[in-house]
Amino acid sequence: MAHEQQNAATSGAYLLRGAAILGGAAEDLLIRDGIIAARGTDLAGTEAADGATVIEAAGLVALPGMVDIHTHLREPGREDAETVETGTRAAALGGYTAVHAMANSNPVADTAGVVEQVHTLGRTAGWVDVRPVGAVTVGLAGEQLAELGAMADSRAKVRVFSDDGICVHDPVIMRRALEYVKAFDGVVAQHAQEPRLTAGAQMNEGDVSAVLGLTGWPAVAEESIIARDVLLAQHVGSRLHVCHVSTAGSVEIIRWAKARGINVTAEVTPHHLLLTDELVRSYDPVYKVNPPLRTDSDVQALRAALADGTIDVVGTDHAPHPSEHKECEWAQAAMGMTGLETALSVVQETMIETGLMGWEDFARVTSTAPAVIGRVADQGRPLEVGEPANVTLVDPAARWTVDPSKMATMGRNSPFAGRELPGKVVATFFRGHPTVLNGELNTPFRHGPYQDTTASATAGGY
Repeated sequence: MAHEQQNAATSGAYLLRGAAILGGAAEDLLIRDGIIAARGTDLAGTEAADGATVIEAAGLVALPGMVDIHTHLREPGREDAETVETGTRAAALGGYTAVHAMANSNPVADTAGVVEQVHTLGRTAGWVDVRPVGAVTVGLAGEQLAELGAMADSRAKVRVFSDDGICVHDPVIMRRALEYVKAFDGVVAQHAQEPRLTAGAQMNEGDVSAVLGLTGWPAVAEESIIARDVLLAQHVGSRLHVCHVSTAGSVEIIRWAKARGINVTAEVTPHHLLLTDELVRSYDPVYKVNPPLRTDSDVQALRAALADGTIDVVGTDHAPHPSEHKECEWAQAAMGMTGLETALSVVQETMIETGLMGWEDFARVTSTAPAVIGRVADQGRPLEVGEPANVTLVDPAARWTVDPSKMATMGRNSPFAGRELPGKVVATFFRGHPTVLNGELNTPFRHGPYQDTTASATAGGY
């Protein structure tokens, strides 16, 4: 990609010339004043493109800016692991223009005050939209509903609620949460893990755990909670979202629920699309994660489910940790992996290069569907005239080797370290502003007056 400095404009206008829109035919996209102002061929030299900065995009794929439904930004209170600033820099480099920040900060995001703080930190940073996820229960303790209505009415306009990292295991509390969020078209995102079945668990329960002598984490611990919750969602007529699905059995339950018309959506992480529990034989804590890495048959089932729409979205579950929490013995290590800067490449390798989906499907699972689930109105939109200019340019032919020390995230716990991956983000446009150019951070977007970006209740049919 050539960035023609001699045509640099001060008006916020950019001409992306010759990009393959969603992997299709090469076209030009003109971005001006934060929207897509024109789309077509040979726009260069036209009056509409006058004064625009030209981005040579031949050979690149243009996608709607990616939206992560599941990110841990750690701030407030856990700034030794990540901050909103560093995490959103990583997101921009990964092709994202919006992320949903999980509630397990310190203090927990269980009040209007905390979610507004996170929202403000995101606007100040200016790299992506930061949509706070509100806790379901006070302090993630699973005993009392948090201030769901107050968080929904706050400036952060919270629509996704989750105790992620901890399961809402009490069925009465879960039912009440599902009933409560109906009032403002919210969704409860469940971390499906029956705690009594995973006490002391260290990895997936199976042949490898038996050989290694590590306490196993059975698939049924996830599947039993999903089965319960889809029935609860059906009973109260509410929206349920299942976080980081990891087993073939979970896929079948979600497929059954959707066939019955139950309003359930689900996500899969990049690492569960690629990695298996065989890696735990190394005892390298970088592979310790919740839910755990599963078997190859689970991986294949997850890929097929993402391709056929049973699983709706890819969520990174980006979980950075300080090095001392991962560079220790397995039993003491924290669970979690980074993912924002590698997600696009992993999905390209596992889904596109295997022929399971094309770039249009990629846009659906990484942008359109997560924006609709999170009710974010101006993200995940088609690359058409008049739409918000949240755009990612990808070089699908690029190959790169993952080096965590060179990443923007503070976390060095990438399970893909040293691995060669395909595809590289070349540019990210957030609200028409290039936060990433030539594969490197440019400058953040500076917000004007506050605007409500919560979508309508019927958006996208979810």
